[in-house]
Amino acid sequence: MNEFVLLLQVAWVVGASIWAAGIGREALLVLISLQAIMANLLVLKQVYLFGLHVTCSDAFAIGSIFSLNLLQERFGLEESKRATWLCFGSMLFFALSTQIHLLYMPSKLDHMHPHYYALLMPAPRLFLASLTSFFVVQQLDIRFYQFLRQRWGHWRWGVRSTLSLLVSQLLDTCLFTLLGLYGSVDSLPQILLFSYLTKVLMIGVIGIVSR
Repeated sequence: MNEFVLLLQVAWVVGASIWAAGIGREALLVLISLQAIMANLLVLKQVYLFGLHVTCSDAFAIGSIFSLNLLQERFGLEESKRATWLCFGSMLFFALSTQIHLLYMPSKLDHMHPHYYALLMPAPRLFLASLTSFFVVQQLDIRFYQFLRQRWGHWRWGVRSTLSLLVSQLLDTCLFTLLGLYGSVDSLPQILLFSYLTKVLMIGVIGIVSR
């Protein structure tokens, strides 16, 4: 069942990215930021996919980078650089705004505060690890994708985008695992390996769907 939901999620993310590209750069900029925020907000939910214990927000993280590559392909390097800073600013604004929201003392009639708190108050280490790794990965991706575009511009866009995603998500997995989980979990190499293999599978599905 989860595998079917994953395919549906990937198709939705890819379809939304292509739809946004058809509207224009502003739509892609909005979508990149939304996907980045959703990837960080939904990262705490854990599921089984293909027998592996993983989070189910990776599709949004990969989708954000996929949209970033699409933005660079359609509108150039400068727009993709602008997108990374807008995305980082949006993530930071969302994170700080949610913490301010949690400062309100709930009334006696309120029943939602514990749920908001559990969702919006992750461990600071996880938040910083996620924010740092996502920003670094976006900066690397726009440069690596530009290198692929200049060196092998005759290759199909899907091939270049897939290579870029494979490299950027390897860095993202390593950074987040080390910054967010080192010293907190057992078998760190196994977690890193399984997490990346899941992302490779998602990237493969995205490559097929986006043809």
